[in-house]
Amino acid sequence: MNADNRRQDIADYVIQHGEARIDELVTAFGVSRMTIHRHVDELARQGVLRKLHGAVSAQPSGVYESLFRFRETHAAAAKRALARAALAEIEPGQVVLLDDSTTANALGPLLPQVAPLTVVTNSLSLAEQLVDKDELKLILLGGEYHPTYNAFIGHICENALQKIRVNLLICSASAIDKTATLIQDPQVVRVKQAMAAAASRSVLLIDSSKFGKVALHLFADLTDFDLVLSDDGLPDEVAGSLKAAGVNLKIVPVQ
Repeated sequence: MNADNRRQDIADYVIQHGEARIDELVTAFGVSRMTIHRHVDELARQGVLRKLHGAVSAQPSGVYESLFRFRETHAAAAKRALARAALAEIEPGQVVLLDDSTTANALGPLLPQVAPLTVVTNSLSLAEQLVDKDELKLILLGGEYHPTYNAFIGHICENALQKIRVNLLICSASAIDKTATLIQDPQVVRVKQAMAAAASRSVLLIDSSKFGKVALHLFADLTDFDLVLSDDGLPDEVAGSLKAAGVNLKIVPVQ
């Protein structure tokens, strides 16, 4: 196993368990304490994990929360509910653009229900789900592959988006502060903004845990989206204030 793969496995292990002792990692991965410390130091430097005395924590940071494997397991029931609600916004025959969010990724298994469909995405995970589905034409945006997001981002991806037009964008964001949608990574912001510019209509899927949070970069205002879907964990007073601010908000029950 090469160093990158072992670091990813260590990060996955700590994410799954929330916290792990150094000795526990030595046993789990069958390597020396020096090797574990070297990998942990690098993961801490990247902001993925946090070092404690004799242990490693998966306490979230901006980078940690960006990890696809963390996002995939966070608020999973709410994301499935939002994906089901988003499916109703798609019409057969449309060209639909899906971002690299794990909420949009949850739409993957549902899309054959509204085929025929053309799906454009920068998400490798979503592409892998759809590559062999009947009546689904897949267009995968190019760019630099970024393992943190399991997606393609960067200049090439942005340029590709400038050359297409789609019926519908379905996307998400990292955090919501009042009516501002926020994302930690500026490269991801640029790609999502290019996606929004390419779409005739846009739908934001945002689970309730992201409200009242902050990330570094502004993506868009909630009023910029034709529809915002969130789950019923969102407090009534927050939902009311958003609607009063002009946000077209629909609350989705989580079953």
